[in-house]
Amino acid sequence: MLEDAFHQELWPELWRGFKLSVAIILPSAAGGLALGLATGVVRGSGRPRFLARLARVYVSLFRGTPLVVQLSLCYYGLPEIGLRLKPFCQAQGLPEFWRLFYPSAYAASVIIFILCSGAYHSEYIRGAILSIRRGQFLAARALGFGHWRAFTAVIAPQALRLAWPGCGNELIYLIKYSSLAFVVSAKELTGSAFAVGSYYLRFLESFFFAGLYYLALVTLATWLFKRLERAWAVPGFGRG
Repeated sequence: MLEDAFHQELWPELWRGFKLSVAIILPSAAGGLALGLATGVVRGSGRPRFLARLARVYVSLFRGTPLVVQLSLCYYGLPEIGLRLKPFCQAQGLPEFWRLFYPSAYAASVIIFILCSGAYHSEYIRGAILSIRRGQFLAARALGFGHWRAFTAVIAPQALRLAWPGCGNELIYLIKYSSLAFVVSAKELTGSAFAVGSYYLRFLESFFFAGLYYLALVTLATWLFKRLERAWAVPGFGRG
């Protein structure tokens, strides 16, 4: 009877956790990629200089500290110093939707995953930009292109194709380290597996099936990224 109760509770709980994991991963992946693209372009081009320096500080901060510490600071630390957006939203009479940005477990997870993922994406993009020969940039300038037009029309398209495998790898990492949202009490897939496993003292099965969910997500993401890489490939460019 206990066996039946375990399985009857395990699958619905894992499914609820899976849906929350996907709700965390999708905006984090999109936001992190967009932030990484902007930061990588600024750092790779070196312009404007003030933003380039600020971007270096941001990347060093989020690449140099553990993700668990970042999540804990955002979720547990910021409310201690009064950084809450919920009272502001209530005072201004903003729609209920904006309460999402109150530092809840979900919001804290998405915010930190975007910032952390963006820092790593920016390194892939900056490295790809620096791998393009400067002669191409100088040739574009000689043809009358401005600084940003030469960069966006000549350098950036090549760099983005070179950076995509690394960025795709970072997105796959995001799927896996989204499980750290459990640290700040977000009951996503790992949290759901832990809840059922601790109640019935059956951690092996709970985490095994949770791992299968993650494996399915990573397999799907890997297939999708390879398809995109082939679709964006230029014949004779960057492929054997």
